[in-house]
Amino acid sequence: MNAILAAAAASNASGGWLETLSEWVGIVNGYVWGMPLILTVLVAGLVITSFVRMEHLFHLKRAFHYMVRTEKGVEATGEVSAFGALCTALSATIGTGSIVGVATAIGMGGPGALFWMMVAAFFGMGTKYAEGLLAVRYRTVDESGKVLGGPFYYIEKGLGPKWKPLAVMFAVFGILAALLGIGTITQIHGITSAVQRFFEAGVEPGQAAEGVRLFGSVYPVSTVVAGAIVTIATAMVLIGGLKRIATVSTFVVPFMAVTYLVMCLFIILGNLSQILWAVQTIVRSAFNPAAATGGAIGSIFVAMQMGIARSIFATEAGLGSAPIAAAAARTREPARQGLVCMMGTFFTIIICLMTGITIVLAETWRPELGLEGANITIEAFTRGLAFLPNSGYIARLFIMISLGFFAFTTILGWDYYAERCLEYLVGNRKPIIMAYRFLYILVVAIGPYLTVSIVWGLADVFNGLMAFPNLVALIMLSPVVWTTTKEFLAKCRERERWVEYE
Repeated sequence: MNAILAAAAASNASGGWLETLSEWVGIVNGYVWGMPLILTVLVAGLVITSFVRMEHLFHLKRAFHYMVRTEKGVEATGEVSAFGALCTALSATIGTGSIVGVATAIGMGGPGALFWMMVAAFFGMGTKYAEGLLAVRYRTVDESGKVLGGPFYYIEKGLGPKWKPLAVMFAVFGILAALLGIGTITQIHGITSAVQRFFEAGVEPGQAAEGVRLFGSVYPVSTVVAGAIVTIATAMVLIGGLKRIATVSTFVVPFMAVTYLVMCLFIILGNLSQILWAVQTIVRSAFNPAAATGGAIGSIFVAMQMGIARSIFATEAGLGSAPIAAAAARTREPARQGLVCMMGTFFTIIICLMTGITIVLAETWRPELGLEGANITIEAFTRGLAFLPNSGYIARLFIMISLGFFAFTTILGWDYYAERCLEYLVGNRKPIIMAYRFLYILVVAIGPYLTVSIVWGLADVFNGLMAFPNLVALIMLSPVVWTTTKEFLAKCRERERWVEYE
């Protein structure tokens, strides 16, 4: 408590409400992402992976098959295809999480943060499998025919009514995460930062000599215009609901993911001679940051904290958001959707690893460069494409387009997640839901004008608070996950070839 009061007093003395807010967010973030939550994330992944005996990893081929094939036979309940549900969830992970999240983790925790991201993401594949499975197993259909599911339902129905307070806790934190963290502020801030870097490179947001004065600071015109465009587009699309979001995501996500992966591979292949050095730096920095980074980064705990926190942001494994979309998939088999959900983490691991290696190769994470967020990735691409004319222009344009597509679909998807949380708490009350949409749009509008530390600090705080009740439920429901998995695999083995069971 003394540390909190001292930090607040120091911030108020220095002046500036943004500095004060940044200090408070940092303190709260330190408590939320302490060792208990870090251990809970890792334990949940270990427990589920052990319970299912790594069966989910042995069936990657089957998961690929289910991802692109429509389930046949019995009429399946749901609103969108399994692939549509996957792409809706992926729009929140491949993009801001892969481009900005990885950069922020390495920038704050050093190259070793990437190692811990990969460790958490590997066990997160089991976590995501369990989330998708439980979401379908315990989903329900309301009077209007709408499919409802997610952590609040598998907590209440799976663990029993006495656990409903835990489900309510998840729903409340889910609304706050969407409104003040991963759903709005980080996404719009990522878009406007990339736009500002493209049109006005070298001008820091809030420190422009000329532009538009807002909240006591001057912002580049590009930032203000981009923020307004995204806000208006968000307001226009939100009324379309999940089906429209899934339709957009099904087209945008695969195209942009492949394009981004090709660009990263292009840079990495151009620096093959340095790959071994980059991998060694990442591993050494995970266990001895000071030695690997020349003293620039000196805490193993910070590397773990940043890596695991950004892993949850990037993969959403354990966060509890993806099951809300998974519950709406047209399928009759919980384990089948669990395998499809797991593929989201698998793809995100690949893209995050490519981004991280690109950043480490370019050494744009070093504190002396003074880069933050998307700018770390942009500079890494600029250096990696140095053999091309106007490499800086190409890098800024590519990151701007990538973030624009991915982050916009994420904003839409997280509104859907939040509305499902709200419906669980208050029922299908249209006036309340519409009021929340307007509030959501308002937060999108002010998101570009907050600092990077506040933006990512808020996202980490609410992600952590949202993840905790979900992780507790996943650990307790692990036996159910294994039982359902065994039943599903037994059905598959009854056929001469597993592909016949669709």
